Amino acid sequence: MSAKTTGKGRNNMRRSEINTLVQDSIELFDRMGFKTPDWVRWSPARWKGHAAECREIVDNYLGWDLTDFGSGKFDECGLIMLTLRNGNMKNNAYVKKYAEKLLVVREGQLTPIHFHWSKMEDIINRGGGNLVVHVWGSTEGEGLSEDDISVSIDGFEKRFKAGEAFVLHPGQSVFFKPGMYHKFYGEHGKGTVLVGEVSSVNDDTIDNRFLERQPRFPSIEEDEPMRYPLFSEIERCL
Repeated sequence: MSAKTTGKGRNNMRRSEINTLVQDSIELFDRMGFKTPDWVRWSPARWKGHAAECREIVDNYLGWDLTDFGSGKFDECGLIMLTLRNGNMKNNAYVKKYAEKLLVVREGQLTPIHFHWSKMEDIINRGGGNLVVHVWGSTEGEGLSEDDISVSIDGFEKRFKAGEAFVLHPGQSVFFKPGMYHKFYGEHGKGTVLVGEVSSVNDDTIDNRFLERQPRFPSIEEDEPMRYPLFSEIERCL
């Protein structure tokens, strides 16, 4: 299956696109043998009646998330993610200090240049194709540094020029400190990449600094019924 995104520069995505992208991702997990919790596949109707027992999922933004960064061209500039576990930067009732995500990155599909003010993370190629990563340091004014930068890849320190690219093959990982700019995409001709992210507590609503202003969360055009709710839609399904 493949979702096709049309239009240019629009800030919304169709529900039919989202349904297909989530289904494609589930099928990728199955092919890779990566097991996920049952609720990852739940329909809106299946969520109903679970409000009292799933507050951790709702409060900590677990579940499906996606964006085309306002590009209107998801296949070229976009990302679909699944948050499996997370703490909470705003609620001390949750004591986890870590988070885990799965990211599905297609060939040539760009996640634009950004860093995190708080989050530190390992980005891991879990399988499939190759992940191309570019790195920069940041200046005091949050611009791109022109200085060389040291990066930890699987525990080995590597030195790169500002903006230089390197490739993560399946099984390899890179560590990003707060303030370290990066962008990534799947290498052409190598297939879709299943990417893991292991990090400190994640809050995408306040902790993303994109070099160029990007609309992080799309509005949704409801052209067909919801098949799988996004993390922000689970509560209203309960």
